[in-house]
Amino acid sequence: MENNMSSEMIQAETSISDEMLAELFLSQVMRDFKKGKILEEIDQCLRSKDKEKFLRLTDQLKSVS
Repeated sequence: MENNMSSEMIQAETSISDEMLAELFLSQVMRDFKKGKILEEIDQCLRSKDKEKFLRLTDQLKSVS
């Protein structure tokens, strides 16, 4: 029975580890996506010379990075 318990514990630890890796990966993907969208908006601001929006977006970019 002790061997079976340790096998179940290993499976639980592996499952938790996989879940943590998935969350980290998803978090990084979301951060990269947000960063890309902000960079696109910054490019638009530069083209339209919208200084206020540019400054606001660069602050957002700093918080995402």
